[in-house]
Amino acid sequence: MILRSEIVPFLIIVFIHSKYCIVAKGTKYVTYGSVLKLMNVDFNLRLHSHDIRYGSGSGQQSVTGIEVKEDGNSYWLVKAEYGKRYTRGKPIKCGDIIRLEHIATKKNLHSHLVNSPLSGKQEISAYGDYEGEGDSGDNWQIVCETDFWERDDIVMLKHVDTNAYLSISGRSYTHLVGQMEVIGDYSPDSRHIEWKTMEGLFVHPADFKAHHYEHTEL
Repeated sequence: MILRSEIVPFLIIVFIHSKYCIVAKGTKYVTYGSVLKLMNVDFNLRLHSHDIRYGSGSGQQSVTGIEVKEDGNSYWLVKAEYGKRYTRGKPIKCGDIIRLEHIATKKNLHSHLVNSPLSGKQEISAYGDYEGEGDSGDNWQIVCETDFWERDDIVMLKHVDTNAYLSISGRSYTHLVGQMEVIGDYSPDSRHIEWKTMEGLFVHPADFKAHHYEHTEL
């Protein structure tokens, strides 16, 4: 069942993918143009954003980790790095640089040398214009151990401009029930920097032979 909070993002996803008619029921790889949720393995929280700005730091749109898996504000579109085009359905290689665009607000997952509000670590925000364009601070490198980013892989996202890893501090927001602070962490050995794909719509590889793979879908 789709909850009310998921209706608008769900309709956006359906429009994006029905327009190109290449939605995959299941595929082994994470591909450019896919829409997905990312879950922090250690905290079991999904990467989330909403049209709420930080009250300190950059004042940009806030990013959190959320317990509720059905929340529609946790969908992200996988795009190529800033300034580059991408081929829909092309599997993403380990080491590729990507951007993640928040479906509901069209802002990109972003970081910079600004302190986060709760732990004082590096702030993670959502940034960009109404066309989904920001700057190089939106670039993230996929760190994984196989040739390609597979949907069951545990991966790390390394911020290109600052070398910080996407992480969760473990600090909870008092005014946002069930949500924790997302930060940039400089330790590659931290247990909080591991992520994996969960729910989503994944585009079939265009010219890439991939095995079908069972996974939770919308």
